[in-house]
Amino acid sequence: MNESHQIAMSVPGIGEAGRTGDWRHEYPVITAEACLPVKSGRDSCQICWAHCPDNCITRGAPPIIDLYYCKGCGICVEVCPTHAIAMHPEAELGRGAL
Repeated sequence: MNESHQIAMSVPGIGEAGRTGDWRHEYPVITAEACLPVKSGRDSCQICWAHCPDNCITRGAPPIIDLYYCKGCGICVEVCPTHAIAMHPEAELGRGAL
């Protein structure tokens, strides 16, 4: 008997709501010098990327946060082992930046 296994997988993409970054009250900022991939010079850690529910963080050294889609949930801040990510008030960013 030849068994075939299929796996359901979702792929992140732009949703019907469009750019959702204007929903947030705070936005995350990465301090590159404290980020493990930057310190090690390798594509290591990436815990923030793995935990972002909206796939707004790219893998890299340092990771880049797409503020057009980031909703400001702060999960990346909570999971960062070196505290390289901090939330800042949206008023600091200004609406003109997006």
